[in-house]
Amino acid sequence: MRIGSGPAAVNGDESREKPLESKPLREGAVSRLIRKPEDLPARDIQLHTNVDKVMEETMMKKKEIFLSVCFVFLIGFSANLTLAGKHGEIKPQKEAILLVAFGTTVPEARKAFDQIESQVKGVFPGVEVRWAFTSSIVRKKLLEQGVKLEPPTVALARLLEDGFNRVVVASFHTIPGEEFHDLYKDVDAFRNMSGSHHRRILVARPLLSSRKHMEAAIDAMLEQTPKSRKPGDAILLMGHGSENQPADALYAALNFYAQGKDSNLYIATVEGQPTLDDVLPKLKKNGVKKVYLMPFMAVAGDHARNDMCGDEKDSWKSILTHDGFKVECVMKGTAENPEIVNLWIDNIVAAHSHFK
Repeated sequence: MRIGSGPAAVNGDESREKPLESKPLREGAVSRLIRKPEDLPARDIQLHTNVDKVMEETMMKKKEIFLSVCFVFLIGFSANLTLAGKHGEIKPQKEAILLVAFGTTVPEARKAFDQIESQVKGVFPGVEVRWAFTSSIVRKKLLEQGVKLEPPTVALARLLEDGFNRVVVASFHTIPGEEFHDLYKDVDAFRNMSGSHHRRILVARPLLSSRKHMEAAIDAMLEQTPKSRKPGDAILLMGHGSENQPADALYAALNFYAQGKDSNLYIATVEGQPTLDDVLPKLKKNGVKKVYLMPFMAVAGDHARNDMCGDEKDSWKSILTHDGFKVECVMKGTAENPEIVNLWIDNIVAAHSHFK
């Protein structure tokens, strides 16, 4: 049995969850801030002061947007020609689910996406399921390895070109942060295209969409803790964080519920709040001797392998070891946990129910 909220209501039941379709986001909430290198905050040099990488990501994003706009224009033009030739014809519903994640270049971590796809197809037999990665850097590196993944805009355009007129865009992000808002903005552009009244495109909510999902996610993480854990040992989950988005506060809320279930279960983030510095004093105060580090991200990719458990002196493992803690790393992303994947699927089911 899957954990979660179940399908959303249809036909005006305002008391139940609705998909992210009609309410526009507040102006400016979805804008990506592209700042000059000198304006970037002072951070770990390995993470955030690589100006070349920032500029490369920016240029690739601009190229992606240009190509996507051209593709969308052609699709809109062909759709208008089709409608002009078949005015009044009611097309049959053709459904698809577009799974969207940040992506990863770590081969071992990509098995998490196989887990997701397998579970989604089990719930939606016969429905077309495709993937898109939001990171242009990840897509470029994968292409060099012979693996081609498209950005959400191009993947969605291809689905429409292939005749799919009922599409759920499923975000496999953890919170509605910057990546999620960029995705929502892109999907909204498709909904405003000419001929859009003949199709429906809905965005499923990210993982932490309710208190119920937060508590279920915590339970699922506790279940995957190694059996070797002893009373007094701590679990520290590494979240990504999104410092420029209000949704970053969800990690603090998650930490609150985590503490209510296990006083030695903590959440900290790489790029948001709370941080490792917020957790360290609590570990020492509670007399913790050993810490299990676990990624609270879809895949155990670069952040987990380097920032969390790398050998560099500024990794969480190195900092904790230096402070006298024994450390054990559990390299398993949340997308490898079937119960957490079920929470994402609950959000897909809730959006999909509006097609009925």
